[in-house]
Amino acid sequence: MPLTVLIVDDDPVQRRLLEETVSRFGYVRVRAAGGEPALAKLAAPEGESIALVILDLAMPDLDGLGVLARLRESGRSVPVIVQTAHGGIDTVVSAMRAGAVDFVVKPVSPERLQVSMENALKLGALEGEIVRLKHRATGTLTFRDLVTRSAAMARVIRLGERAAGSDIPILIEGESGVGKELIARAIQGTGSRRAKPFVTVNCGAIPEKLVESILFGHEKGAFTGANEKHIGKFQEAHGGTLFLDEVGELPLAVQVKLLRALQDGEIDPVGARRPIRVDFRLISATNKSLIEQVKEGRFREDLYYRLNVFPIRVPPLRERREDIVELVRHFTARFAAEEGKTALRGVDADALELLAAYSWPGNIRQLENAVFRAVVLADGPMLTRAEFPQIAAQLEAGRGVQAVRLPAPPESIVLQRGNDTPHRGASAIQALDENGELRPFAQIEADLIRFALVHHRGRMALVARKLGIGRSTLYRKLKELDLAATPQGIAAE
Repeated sequence: MPLTVLIVDDDPVQRRLLEETVSRFGYVRVRAAGGEPALAKLAAPEGESIALVILDLAMPDLDGLGVLARLRESGRSVPVIVQTAHGGIDTVVSAMRAGAVDFVVKPVSPERLQVSMENALKLGALEGEIVRLKHRATGTLTFRDLVTRSAAMARVIRLGERAAGSDIPILIEGESGVGKELIARAIQGTGSRRAKPFVTVNCGAIPEKLVESILFGHEKGAFTGANEKHIGKFQEAHGGTLFLDEVGELPLAVQVKLLRALQDGEIDPVGARRPIRVDFRLISATNKSLIEQVKEGRFREDLYYRLNVFPIRVPPLRERREDIVELVRHFTARFAAEEGKTALRGVDADALELLAAYSWPGNIRQLENAVFRAVVLADGPMLTRAEFPQIAAQLEAGRGVQAVRLPAPPESIVLQRGNDTPHRGASAIQALDENGELRPFAQIEADLIRFALVHHRGRMALVARKLGIGRSTLYRKLKELDLAATPQGIAAE
């Protein structure tokens, strides 16, 4: 989905000019006629989707500097470009000190505004990444730090916030690469154990003979090679959270000890004479169906019900395509900074359409690696389709999407002058149903969108232009129809 830009100006003429310019750049624009209405829009739930603010400094009710001050007080982090008709040095310094990321003088040229917007979005994304890294390192990552705009992830966040208030065992389910560990960290960072140890164990990466020792620890001399005492992961997580990733890979013998640790809050290190009390919050994750493993005898049923007290399913990226643009923007800013590509400002619209059309079987991890490779390859100021050759090749070959077979395009019905007999063509939309009644407008509109996607091979910008609607409107209608665009036409979500 395109990024949303809030335009704040009390002058309706200037506001309309900015709206047209921002729309031409491919962004969704939201407007406010003053400082107070702008703050209200930012504070509303839908305000979380606003990625950039273009703010006039001279306004009657609450001026631009007042808006910047209120934003800083509220802790709302959003890049702001200020504009004014008076570009004195004192005004510039005051705006920058108040938190603006750039300054433009009216009337600003479209080219200057576009560069300013791209740089501001890049800076905002980079600052967000830095904050997330700091919060992750200190164990204070929260759900506000997650990069998401989708309704599917909003449901995940609501569940996570409810679970964070207690020590209830949580089972996070989802495909590999969807961000299960980040959800677990956000649960800890939102609850009472924030800033406490967060210990991660990849159960599928531990040799079977060492699982028990690594999880529960061992005493010196407990077995051959045990030359010193070892503190296990449960003891490392004392007071904090233990995250067992791919918990379905645990051997059955270890599952028994895990069950006791959950039931009694005690562990038995290998070779220890007495059990040890531990205080931990357990969050498990799996990319497999544990109930199927229970049926196959590879996972204990009693342990399954102990772990599956509060299940949370994290949807794959193909089910939350609204997040792709935002994730790409953040990954691009981060990798451009890491690789020293200071001239790289962002990703062009054609490349974003390519990435949005792909189904991402490897989910966020695959998207992150694809953007990393593209940044390394990039020579110009923007990432283009040329920097994603593997994604383009898979889409052109018909892979990477789950195609749905379409019926032949419906025949058109055009009434000839002076004759009630319809003339049937072969390239438009059926106007009458099988009973000869006029079809509802919603059905005709849906057929027209499907036809346009097939006719223009999924090129979203061209489809929107030919239909005479904005791309944001087209994406919304696609979501309502449960469809996604591909270079071959359309695909099922």
